[in-house]
Amino acid sequence: MAYTARLTKAVFPVAGLGTRFLPATKASPKEMLPVVDKPLIQYAVEEAYSAGIRHMIFVTGRAKRAIEDHFDTAYELENELETAGKQALLELVRSVQPDDMDCSYVRQPRSLGLGHAVLCAEHLVGDEPFAVLLADDLMVGPLGGKPVLAQMAQVFARERCSLLAVQEVPLEHVRRYGIVAGDMLGNGLMDVRRMVEKPRPEEAPSRLGVAGRYILTPGVFAQIRNQPRGAGGEIQLTDGIAGLLSQERVLAFPYAGKRYDCGSKQGFLEATVELALQHPEVGTAFRSYLQTLKL
Repeated sequence: MAYTARLTKAVFPVAGLGTRFLPATKASPKEMLPVVDKPLIQYAVEEAYSAGIRHMIFVTGRAKRAIEDHFDTAYELENELETAGKQALLELVRSVQPDDMDCSYVRQPRSLGLGHAVLCAEHLVGDEPFAVLLADDLMVGPLGGKPVLAQMAQVFARERCSLLAVQEVPLEHVRRYGIVAGDMLGNGLMDVRRMVEKPRPEEAPSRLGVAGRYILTPGVFAQIRNQPRGAGGEIQLTDGIAGLLSQERVLAFPYAGKRYDCGSKQGFLEATVELALQHPEVGTAFRSYLQTLKL
């Protein structure tokens, strides 16, 4: 089935506990951890906005109120900045949620997996194609090029089917990813024929791992709802997408850009250093500082 509806909605599963960053995430959501001067979730929302999406749907959990507050109006802060004549900062605060962007929030009552989190948003998505962005994966497009989800939205406008961002991963890392295999098409895309969640290296059908960006058709909801629990005893999104393969076309898209695994300390630090070096305000001074270190 080819979907003609425009891509207008994005789902952000943000109910995870962030245990790899304890104690920092004991009382604060991991998605609010800052990379230079913006929290991880804001990078993901800005990426969705750049792809033309205007309805952001957050699947939250307990102790995630800070995310909702971040994208809400901060009347006291704005009043203080306006009174102090700090117009640039005032505009910066207001830009977090542009006037044409809507935010919705739904609770995931139990941690039953990524597939279950996406299913929690079904009543808000409705019968439309939608994007899924994992804020843990901070995705940066190529220098001077389009952000990753904007690249995918352009392909979706042409192909009108589910689309998965993929990257080649080391064989020893395939157990961390959903791995896809299929037939390569002439335009650089892959027609996905098989999809396995976190396989052992000797059982992996390829080394193409799904990164944290998806454009999915609403048909995936029925698959998730009726599937058994998968890897780790959880309801996996990968299994739901795999169920679509016999009914709909699913394409893998090797995106242009770089992914930082900010769900790990190593990836988070790499993103912080590299994005700080590119930052217009601190980049030059930070580079000079790094050059003084005896590494």
